[in-house]
Amino acid sequence: MESVNVICMKWGTRYGAHYVNRLFHGVKNNLNRPFRFVCFTDDDTGLEAGIESFPLPPITIPEQHTVSPWRKLSLFSKELADLSGKTLFLDLDVIIVDTLDDFFDFSENFSIIENWTQKGRGIGNSSVYCFNIGQHADILEYYESNQDEVFANYSNEQIYLSLNIKDKQYWPEAWCKSFKFHAIPRGIKRLFVEPSIPSGCKIVVFHGYPNPDQAMIGDYGKKLRKYFKPATWIEKYWV
Repeated sequence: MESVNVICMKWGTRYGAHYVNRLFHGVKNNLNRPFRFVCFTDDDTGLEAGIESFPLPPITIPEQHTVSPWRKLSLFSKELADLSGKTLFLDLDVIIVDTLDDFFDFSENFSIIENWTQKGRGIGNSSVYCFNIGQHADILEYYESNQDEVFANYSNEQIYLSLNIKDKQYWPEAWCKSFKFHAIPRGIKRLFVEPSIPSGCKIVVFHGYPNPDQAMIGDYGKKLRKYFKPATWIEKYWV
């Protein structure tokens, strides 16, 4: 079986090496084909054996956006390290709870989550997407040549990305679910019922807050309306 790539990015100080290591463990436990696991990073200290690391790909980022996800567009260069072929990108703040093989078999087109809060508007959530290296180099090229226009018309990287790849497909809705929107019980139930893995879910996405380490203890800020019971199942999948 042909080898595939699973890639992630780490820059700045928000996420430590343990996020990369635990993501790597999740991939190893849930992908039944040969793969390379690659982290593009400005600091590979603490990454485990088996994780390949490369410097962050080059991209022009205005100073006010240096810590924003716009840097993720650099992955759409014609050449990306020495990688080729089908590639699954995963944000660091996701937890894999079921097989990843279906993500590689789903389509030859660019595939992404349909953003949960923008249904029907053609907008993806770039926490989990699959593409072929070099296939959409025009996305990065246009960004680099037209930054003023891009920043004026698109409020974030995933809106720009998803609205400008015309042949995109969305993952089946059940595969990627938001911890915040789909796992935490609604209303007063959040005080008494533990968050649960949604039915059919393969990847739980922790966009914004809480992060997985916060969700393990039910810490979502100081306000009561942010409280939820600890999600004890995270200890099983995020190790």
